[in-house]
Amino acid sequence: MGTSRQSYVQKLDTDLKKPIIDLVIPVYNEARNLKAFLESVSETVDKLNSYYWQFIFVDDGSQDDSWEIIEDMARFDPRVKGVSLSRNFGKEIALTAGVESVSDADAVIFIDADLQHPPSVIAELVAQWEEGYQIVATKRETIEYSWTRKAGSRLFYFMLNRFSDLKVQPKATDFRLLDREVLKVLKTFEERTRFFRGLIDWMGFRKTFVTFSSPDRVNGKSTFNLSDLANLAVNSFTTFSLLPLRVTGWLGITVVSLSLTVLFYMIISQFFFAQVYTPLAYFVVFNTLLFGVVLAALGLIALYIGHIHTEVIRRPLYIVQNRIGFEDE
Repeated sequence: MGTSRQSYVQKLDTDLKKPIIDLVIPVYNEARNLKAFLESVSETVDKLNSYYWQFIFVDDGSQDDSWEIIEDMARFDPRVKGVSLSRNFGKEIALTAGVESVSDADAVIFIDADLQHPPSVIAELVAQWEEGYQIVATKRETIEYSWTRKAGSRLFYFMLNRFSDLKVQPKATDFRLLDREVLKVLKTFEERTRFFRGLIDWMGFRKTFVTFSSPDRVNGKSTFNLSDLANLAVNSFTTFSLLPLRVTGWLGITVVSLSLTVLFYMIISQFFFAQVYTPLAYFVVFNTLLFGVVLAALGLIALYIGHIHTEVIRRPLYIVQNRIGFEDE
């Protein structure tokens, strides 16, 4: 950011004649990383000078000085734009706010501000886009996670790919480039419960992957914990698969079938083999099983009805508190 704002403005007219690529950067309590991130990403994109670059930072209700730093960066670098949300809405919604802030870009790249998505990979994303790919996604080669998170992640991908119509690449990340045609379609999606990466994979289009090694986090610690991962998994699974409802139905049919079979066996045994069973014992066991099936079914149905409720009441996905760097600011 050593170059003055005035020198940027002097060449702005020339730059705007170039194809435009926007970076959408979700931010939550990343005050210690933002300046280092901008320096690193500027060093990369300055070498790709056949494009005009813009950086859209979406502050997702940070509790630190993230928004003040974004404002400061925007004052000195006209490529920097900022959107401040009124509270923490979650990364999926922050990415959506970034998408809806993009106006005239030829492509958009989603990248995290913690530098675990290496800015140096941007050049490879752009190169693959220039080859004609409309979605250039990334997947991690290595990253240090706890064994519980690794096991949960493997189970999530297995279940989602096995029991839904959606096919998601394991170890894939939100770090990806979208062509303007893909972005145009993405903006038409209206669902409130979002698995952003899943929506992009669901669309199709011509797609390729770039592999990268994720470096250690420089400052702070990740705010995406096991609870967030579990919530994302549940929302993703219920958004893209009806399997839980089907399993409940199959379980109910199985329990009823077993109950009828045992009842038939008891009657035959009693009449033909003089074998006596205690009806109360069977009644308690099967009553408990049936009660469990009913509770499971009600819980799953309530989950889906909850999603319907969220869609129907149509609250705003997010609330913008402040903006900087946009023409309609």
